[in-house]
Amino acid sequence: MKIIQSYMSFRPLALLGKALDASLFVASIGLASGVQAQSVVMASTTSTEQSGLFSVLLPEFKKASGLEVKVVALGTGQAIDMSRRGDADVLFVHDKAAEEKVVAEGFAVKRFEVMYNDFVLIGPKTDPAQTTGNDIVEAFKKVAAANAEFVSRGDKSGTHAAELRFWKDAGLSNKTGTGYKSCGCGMGPALNIASSTGAYVLADRGTWLNFKNRGDLAVLVEGDKRLFNQYGVMLVNPAKFPHVKAAEGQKFIDWVTSSAGQGVIASYKIGGEQLFFPNAAR
Repeated sequence: MKIIQSYMSFRPLALLGKALDASLFVASIGLASGVQAQSVVMASTTSTEQSGLFSVLLPEFKKASGLEVKVVALGTGQAIDMSRRGDADVLFVHDKAAEEKVVAEGFAVKRFEVMYNDFVLIGPKTDPAQTTGNDIVEAFKKVAAANAEFVSRGDKSGTHAAELRFWKDAGLSNKTGTGYKSCGCGMGPALNIASSTGAYVLADRGTWLNFKNRGDLAVLVEGDKRLFNQYGVMLVNPAKFPHVKAAEGQKFIDWVTSSAGQGVIASYKIGGEQLFFPNAAR
């Protein structure tokens, strides 16, 4: 656990670094007006990037529109914060309650559902806390009771928000066990920590399927309806932020929710397994 403790010592600096990196990235895009006119900035989640989806989806959008999408991949909470500052044109995340709130507050125009997959509880194949099954709340109770090692994203991401809901449903919001550690990191790094320390971790299935450094980890809990993971896309409100490229951003939203964009999402597979399931309203 030294890896996590070492990271935690510098966590405030790490989070500040992420914010500065995002701001510098956005600022750099605006240096050349020619480039700016042909691209949009999208604040999105680490799961959509680390699952590999964007490496397939965005080139297809560029072919169809001529527009390039510049992705800033953060936890959902940090991505939403970008939209509140007007530092993105499009928001593509997975925390429905937070998405609806940012729309209600006027920072985004309208929320469109795009696709879904599910969360899974990952842990050592030996499963020392005996969590295996299809009840995520019971599994969390067992992790806490066993004081088993558990890696939390701790980054305000959609996955972190889901994890916090499960601890609350288990009645254990402040009693997660002595093995609980928060890394303040993305999904890939959290999985790496779990792999190296033999810990449990909640993950989105897409990133797990694309994760190569599994070590002794395996999917232990899946199939609970509470593990449903919906993604939504929104245009950052140009009425609040006049510099937002509304027409270009809306082109992406229209395309990703169209039959063409939905088809690309459905076609993305790893080892024959589909990672995301399109469900935009027709």
